[in-house]
Amino acid sequence: MTTNRNMVLLSLLAALRHQCSGSVRSIAMTMAKGLCLGLVAVSFSSHQALAANDAAHLSNPSRALSAHEGAAAPSTIETQPVVAHRPKRANFERERASQDARHVADWVVDSGDNRRMPFVIVDKTNAKVFVFDANGRLRGAARALLGLAIGDDAVPGIGNRKLSSIRPDERTTPAGRFVAALGRNLHGKEILWVDYDGAVSLHPVVTAKPEERRAQRLATSTSLDKRISYGCINVPARFFENIVRPAFSKTNGIVYVLPETRSAREVFASYYDVE
Repeated sequence: MTTNRNMVLLSLLAALRHQCSGSVRSIAMTMAKGLCLGLVAVSFSSHQALAANDAAHLSNPSRALSAHEGAAAPSTIETQPVVAHRPKRANFERERASQDARHVADWVVDSGDNRRMPFVIVDKTNAKVFVFDANGRLRGAARALLGLAIGDDAVPGIGNRKLSSIRPDERTTPAGRFVAALGRNLHGKEILWVDYDGAVSLHPVVTAKPEERRAQRLATSTSLDKRISYGCINVPARFFENIVRPAFSKTNGIVYVLPETRSAREVFASYYDVE
């Protein structure tokens, strides 16, 4: 076996000696080609390895983050706390009030419909007036005289007519939201204008006609006794002096006259209850 190998090697050496000039060049070219193919193969293999490595990182993002950005990755996401709405209510103190009066007063305070001004709730069904400060705290309450006729709408143009021309069925106290301010009537008496165009005001009780017994009507607890006026809201003189005037001194306010033929939610668009 060894002899055969030696003979083959001697033959190759002899061939190389005879063809040295031409063979060396071809062998060099062959080796260069082999080297280039080897480099290409190595390069291709390395690219394949890098691509496979990238694919592995993309398929496992948590691994990629832990390898490259583990220390800098945020562990939590900061969020702003959600502040729950705390409903606001009118403070009636210990005064009795109807469900509608409380509903509207609470809605006014919670929604801010009074625009930080004092406000009044006129409950026509129960013939009662509630005066609140701008924050919804009750300043005082009293019984009131109201329009003779049942109804929530004013007759168009009634403010320009003489009292003698107004029929009994037209003597209504209109319901609604009114911007009110202190003023004076034609006799120079101080009043709170509710609906200036409709000549409706809140004022001390008028006792010019003894036969109407307005002062006596105010003193009773029956709401039916309170329907007597042409549409204005009559309150006890002391109540006007001590409660209404100070509340509206140097400021306007809002008067909410509750309806008696429709719902308060319909008139004031107060479609939610303060809970």
